[in-house]
Amino acid sequence: MFIFKDPQALLLVFLLPLMVILSRRRQGSAFMFSSGELVRELRPTLRIRMSRSLIFLRVFAMIFLLLALARPQTVLEGTKAVSEGVDIVLALDTSTSMLAEDFRIGTGRVNRYDVVKEVVKEFIKKRKDDRIGMVAFAARAYTVCPLTTDYTWLNENLDRVRVGMIEDATAVGSAIASSANRLRTSKTKSKIIILLTDGVNNAGTVSPLAAAEAAKALKIKVYTIGVGTKGLVPYPFKDVYGRTIYQNIPIEIDEESLKKIGDITGGKYYRATDTETLIKIYDDISRLEKSNIEHFGYREYDELFYLFLIPGLLILTFEILLVNTLFLKVP
Repeated sequence: MFIFKDPQALLLVFLLPLMVILSRRRQGSAFMFSSGELVRELRPTLRIRMSRSLIFLRVFAMIFLLLALARPQTVLEGTKAVSEGVDIVLALDTSTSMLAEDFRIGTGRVNRYDVVKEVVKEFIKKRKDDRIGMVAFAARAYTVCPLTTDYTWLNENLDRVRVGMIEDATAVGSAIASSANRLRTSKTKSKIIILLTDGVNNAGTVSPLAAAEAAKALKIKVYTIGVGTKGLVPYPFKDVYGRTIYQNIPIEIDEESLKKIGDITGGKYYRATDTETLIKIYDDISRLEKSNIEHFGYREYDELFYLFLIPGLLILTFEILLVNTLFLKVP
């Protein structure tokens, strides 16, 4: 394919006729005669006629130089790829109940949030060509990271999130609404929210089911994950001496609402009671949500300006030589 990178330079071609007209007006004898009777019968010689046509050499030279200035190019290669991609918002519960230590990594006991953070990082690592954003919530929801394909930056933002950063409570409806707002202007065919919580909605001004209906209207699927074991769970406390002690406390999950949210939006509800199950849940969602995105890569161009620049300079040089030698005018 042949193109001009700067085609506006070709507009200067329209000034060339003006150059010819002005050149014609300047032509004439440098000597003044009292009468033209003595030279009236003389005919212009071939040399004189050719000298009057030198302006056309200058025109041809300028045409070639203007073509070179317009930067003619040929496209050597244009890459086009089809990849799988989804717009995803990860909504993570950061209420203090996420500090319950009923999960294990290896042989060590860890709290829910630390496990979730590691599993989410693995989920991000496995995704390609997706735009992923993140929302953290407790008594209210806030955007940790907008939709991005910069996964390094996404993980850095995730590392800055801490349990207790927001006043304690669980605003599931606000989390869905905030996540849906991030996806509202998305142009991708597949838009999903992966909401993880271990509690019951008890804060915020938006009910979870109303937020789910809004997400449905925006064609957003919501996958909900209830995390944590059932019954009493070990929760860390500090005693009067600053030592960490554990007490078994009940933490409830509103599974019914989470299931309804999934059903309304076309998503699904999952329950994770251990690390392995949580990993499988994110892997399952990763397999379910894939769509084709077409994008173009870089193009390579071959510059062809020299094909016009060299002839233009040669013609211009030839014209200058003729004007200053064979067709030299005196004075």
